[in-house]
Amino acid sequence: MNSESVARELAEPNLRRLLSTAGLDVEYVSASGNTLYRKGANGERIPVLDYAAGYGALIFGHNHPDIVARARELLDEQTPVLAQFSSHPYANQLAEALNRIIRRETGSDEPYYATFANSGAEGIEAAIKHAELDRVLRLSAVLEEIEESNRRAQEAVQAGTAVVPESLGAGLGLPRPAAGQDPLDLLIAEIDRRNQRRRARPPVFVALKSGFHGKLMGSVQLTHNEAYRTPFAALGAQARFVPCDRPEALKEVLQDERGTLLQLTVEDGGVRLVERDHHTICAVLLEPVQGEGGIRPLSREFAQEIRAFAEEADCPVVIDEIQSGMGRTGSFLGATRLGLRGDYYVFAKSLGGGLAKASVTLVREGRYRPEFELLHSSTFAKDSFSCHIALKVLQMLEADGGQGYRLARERGAALAGMLRGLRSDFPDVVRDVRGHGLMLGFEFHDQSEATDDTLREAARSSMFGYVIAGHLLHAHAIRTFPTASAVHTLRFEPSLLLTDEEIDRLELALRDVCTLVRDQAGHRLVLSS
Repeated sequence: MNSESVARELAEPNLRRLLSTAGLDVEYVSASGNTLYRKGANGERIPVLDYAAGYGALIFGHNHPDIVARARELLDEQTPVLAQFSSHPYANQLAEALNRIIRRETGSDEPYYATFANSGAEGIEAAIKHAELDRVLRLSAVLEEIEESNRRAQEAVQAGTAVVPESLGAGLGLPRPAAGQDPLDLLIAEIDRRNQRRRARPPVFVALKSGFHGKLMGSVQLTHNEAYRTPFAALGAQARFVPCDRPEALKEVLQDERGTLLQLTVEDGGVRLVERDHHTICAVLLEPVQGEGGIRPLSREFAQEIRAFAEEADCPVVIDEIQSGMGRTGSFLGATRLGLRGDYYVFAKSLGGGLAKASVTLVREGRYRPEFELLHSSTFAKDSFSCHIALKVLQMLEADGGQGYRLARERGAALAGMLRGLRSDFPDVVRDVRGHGLMLGFEFHDQSEATDDTLREAARSSMFGYVIAGHLLHAHAIRTFPTASAVHTLRFEPSLLLTDEEIDRLELALRDVCTLVRDQAGHRLVLSS
């Protein structure tokens, strides 16, 4: 292999170039706690305070010694990673542990059954596949009932105990039967044609504006950001997006998707045509705190509107806890604050302790379809290593009566207090501070009309947050990023190991940034080392 081929960038080179424009194309060589070490120009290690924390995936920080020790034990024991289609008691232990915690936080005794995957987006894919299987099986059962009812009506006519009014065929726009044609056969054929046409309509998922559920083929269509979604619109699930401040939009969706299935019954010696309500809504998905949408918490009131909508539509509520769960917002479930119980839950990110790639989709018993277990699988899912690491993470969160959750609330309150103080000091620069626990967003006022060329062009090209992140990295050795769909909002999702000194460091750095933005001094932003 020649030197030219070695030096050439082949691993997502366009992304590397984009990162370089904001000074973010640095190489990290080691990590511990809240610190990443980047490689300097002379090969030296430069410590960087990590507030991005794997996009919220590091509730215990990088390479926590207890998690690393457990990983070493598993590797020394030569624990099997690939032992598919066999008994996995450790997976059952993990499912049981998750159930215990959910039972405590929701107050419900109904069990949840687990499907395992390797990432959050895969967990969402499993959820929407399961929801569609459930919808299809429910619809099939209804159509079987209709066919049986139609058959009984036909038998009653043949036995002479019921008659078919001529108005039935006319009401469906059927022509008068030709000589020798059975009007009931024509009627049943037309009913079947219309019902099958209705059956063929694709499912519709209800998701929220500013929501993010992944970038795989199905999950990307449930992610609101058009830049991610539009190029693949022909491939995935159909979604209807509703704003979080318009509960009436839920009713509008349900009304738009309503339709009818037709059925024959016999009443008082006559065949009657009955319309049965039917809609194509498969599931509603939500994040308790919208991560990539700008760290936007859902309101308790809107969560209750969603529950009422789901009950009327008889569809499941899928709660995406990939980023907000696992203690990040101060309780195990981000949805606990909302008083909302999910029919499905999806966990990932911190579930793997920063070492394993793991996700779990939970479905409550009343919605669960056992058939799904043979229709969906994943080569690396449900393995011993990731399950045992996840069990260790849960053990650490739950230790000492839930000390992990208390730390997330206490450390999050200290961090939020500092950020809100900056908003008070720079009201013309900072628009809002949002979030719960250790999932916080710091939103700047839009700089699209800034007088400073650097700030204005960065805002207009959707690079503002990345330029600020580059400055924080190189001028202050602090790492964070904007949220993906709200690039004027910086995310702060550190581990619960966060110290007061680390909060103070961030305050000094953000004061510098806010001063530069207030003074329209974009030329003083540091974009590279």
